[in-house]
Amino acid sequence: MALKATVFKATLNIADMDRYYYDEHNLTLARHPSETDQRMMARLAVFALNAEPRLNFTKGISTDNEPDLWVKDYSDQTELWIELGQPDEKRLRQACGKAQAVRIYCYSGHSAELWWEQTQNIAKRFDNLSVINLNHEAIQQLGEMAQRNMILHCNIEDQILSLSDNTQSVDITQEFWKH
Repeated sequence: MALKATVFKATLNIADMDRYYYDEHNLTLARHPSETDQRMMARLAVFALNAEPRLNFTKGISTDNEPDLWVKDYSDQTELWIELGQPDEKRLRQACGKAQAVRIYCYSGHSAELWWEQTQNIAKRFDNLSVINLNHEAIQQLGEMAQRNMILHCNIEDQILSLSDNTQSVDITQEFWKH
């Protein structure tokens, strides 16, 4: 019997001083059985960093032809393709060919650095690609905050995302490898 996704509910109160975006998002996240709390919370952090009314989670891990998040225009064209992890060259080509803008968020520390060393020459070919590395230790701490029902306060200023609940706070820095 196949394992089912675990459903999480999150309310994000976002104050993004860098983009002048202030809103509350009530989200439902399905955590695939193979996905860790750390990765799911990284998806939530990336949502906060890119929040806008048309940003949506996709089927993600369980689907090969969709990113983790995307923004589609009203004619169903992909404006923004957001992927977490370390995609291979084929996946980068696919994403950059399908979307106006592509953002890759890495979050796994040393293995992300090794991936970037191998990928940066390939990445130069794509003008619509950005690669951002999220602080690995902060993402690990964020994974510990995962609960089935969450209310999180997200403040973004000077490219630093501060996520907090009633008991703890995590500051996530971004390192822009390709802008």
